[in-house]
Amino acid sequence: MSEEKQKKEIRYISVEGVIGAGKTTLSKLLTEKLKADLILEQFEANPFLDKFYLDRKRYAFQTQIFFLLNRYQQQQSLMQATLFAEYLVSDYIFEKDKIFAYLNLEGDELKLYETLAFQLEKNIVKPDIVIYLQASVDRLMDNIHKRNREMEKNMQRSYIEQLADAYNHFFFMYKSTPLLIVNATEMDFLNNQKDLDELIKLIFRKDRALVEYFSPEPKGLL
Repeated sequence: MSEEKQKKEIRYISVEGVIGAGKTTLSKLLTEKLKADLILEQFEANPFLDKFYLDRKRYAFQTQIFFLLNRYQQQQSLMQATLFAEYLVSDYIFEKDKIFAYLNLEGDELKLYETLAFQLEKNIVKPDIVIYLQASVDRLMDNIHKRNREMEKNMQRSYIEQLADAYNHFFFMYKSTPLLIVNATEMDFLNNQKDLDELIKLIFRKDRALVEYFSPEPKGLL
């Protein structure tokens, strides 16, 4: 990636992470702080999602195709938004759809998905930086239980473990945009203004590397 690409002005920020990592919470905080436009993933619009959590194998293909097309339609609106908004924040990236597809699909269904996704990807606007919230499975499960969404009540720990491994692999190989990996296990951006302010400084830092890591300072013994 060229130095010009690396130094590109940051206007479009995407937040990513496994279910329960705090993507939407952080996205809303960044939106408020930057007075940005906000794009949220419309997971609740998927009519197959609650069925998928009950029977992954039976409903994986319907769930995945709905998400792919819904996300694509939503991303098309970004082409206009990025022209006029000073800042734009989203709580997902389009490419992450593949993480779930490769985890839940196989055979002819996966081939059909790949063909469709390849064509749609050509028209997607990439963010200027991606923030990956990396958290322990214990923290993810705790957050899922606390928010108590009806469709997530039957979610199995083993599935979150698989997702966490898949996300880590995906972002280990990720090279599409500058990437900021955040150790979210011990962070609470909602209640810790210092961590949020430090994160924003890293996002807009002029000498930012293509891949950077942000972890909270070790807390001393009381």
